[in-house]
Amino acid sequence: MRVGVLALQGDVREHLDVLKRIGVAPVEVRLPQHLAAVDRLIIPGGESTTIGRLLYRYQLLELLRARSGRDLAVWGTCAGAILLAREVLDAKQGGQPTIGIMEMTVRRNAYGSQLESFETPLAVPVLGPPPLPGVFIRAPLIEAVGREVEVLARLPDGAIVAARQGRVLATTFHPELTDDDRMHRLFLEL
Repeated sequence: MRVGVLALQGDVREHLDVLKRIGVAPVEVRLPQHLAAVDRLIIPGGESTTIGRLLYRYQLLELLRARSGRDLAVWGTCAGAILLAREVLDAKQGGQPTIGIMEMTVRRNAYGSQLESFETPLAVPVLGPPPLPGVFIRAPLIEAVGREVEVLARLPDGAIVAARQGRVLATTFHPELTDDDRMHRLFLEL
């Protein structure tokens, strides 16, 4: 198994550190030849419009669309979850480039500005107890999911914050910013 972290912008180092801590030698993915060398890819949090434009510029966007969920398991955290969505609400002027492979609608910055960032424990039944620490930084919200999408976690108000569609995983929070590596281990099992 070869696990890559998209290394164009965002929480790259944090994901690399978690993977190394659990015994995985990750690959930094910046170019098509790097993507060809992996069978799992984490798309980190960061700025979704910037990451989307860089995916296009470095000729990774179409390759990701072709492989994601098939011979490539993909996990998007925060901005990465936005990039996986088929529909993005509140996108910046000029559009939001997306991979668009997950049947979900996502609202960008759903909880407000950086000042409204928060942490909360999350019940994630597929991970079992204890609750997973949820770190939400200018987080998106999964507003709707299609029939093929399994909801993995919600906030107490019912807001969807983690979902899976086959070999594609999306979290609107940042597991890489905690000491809990269970989401990374779940991803490796896809």
